[in-house]
Order: sequence, then structure tokens, then C-alpha cells
Amino acid sequence: MGLVCIALWTGWSHSTSAQTQRGAELYAEHCAICHGAQLEGQPDWQVADESGVLPAPPHDASGHTWHHDDAMLTDYIRRGGQAVLDELGVSMTSGMPAFGEILTDGDIAAILGFIKSTWPERIRVIQAERNGG
Repeated sequence: MGLVCIALWTGWSHSTSAQTQRGAELYAEHCAICHGAQLEGQPDWQVADESGVLPAPPHDASGHTWHHDDAMLTDYIRRGGQAVLDELGVSMTSGMPAFGEILTDGDIAAILGFIKSTWPERIRVIQAERNGG
């Protein structure tokens, strides 16, 4: 795949198709098992299971990933959902594990860049506004 200059705002820098491809590969390796190969999430993702844990949400336009800024998403991936929710005072149980020992900040940025590349332009603009621009 050649290097095509497609500008996709990732919050850190503009992404190229090579960076997006890297993010897709990292997503497939680390995220798809729970969030789905097509970013579709788990069935009934808005309904907690018997232990109170919500299933993994979709990362496509139908989910809520784009409702959050990059700093929060990065923190959630790095430290895991429960640590972030506890710090925010949100009384919810998260099944999201911490990936800070596995993924670098560059890896996380690439994954988020890939996820964002699948969103319609309108949603990318809204999410970019949450990042201050």
C-alpha cells in the first residue's frame, strides 16, 4: 500500500494511510476480540450483565467513543476503564483492561486514528471539537 496523504485528525497529529494501517493492525491484535472486527461492539452493549459489567461498546459511529476527547480515551486505554471511572466518581463497573504495559502512547494514538478514520466526517468534526479544535 502506497503512502497516501489523507488527513485524519487524531488529536496528536495528522495521520497518513500508513499510520491508519498500523492502527488497524494494532486494533485487530488488541481490541477486536472484545470490540469486534468491524468495531461493532458486543451485543446488548448498553445492558449490564449479571455482575453489573457493561459489554464492550462499539467504536463505530453507533457507539459513544466519539463523545469523549482523546485525553480521556487514551487514559481509559492506558489505565483501564475501572481506574478512570473510579477517579471520575462514576459508579459503574468497567470490564476494560489496562493496556499501558502493552501499548505505547504511539500505539494508542494509532489505534484511535484508525477508529476515527471509520467515522463519518460529521462525527469526526464533533469529536475534534471535544479536543479543543
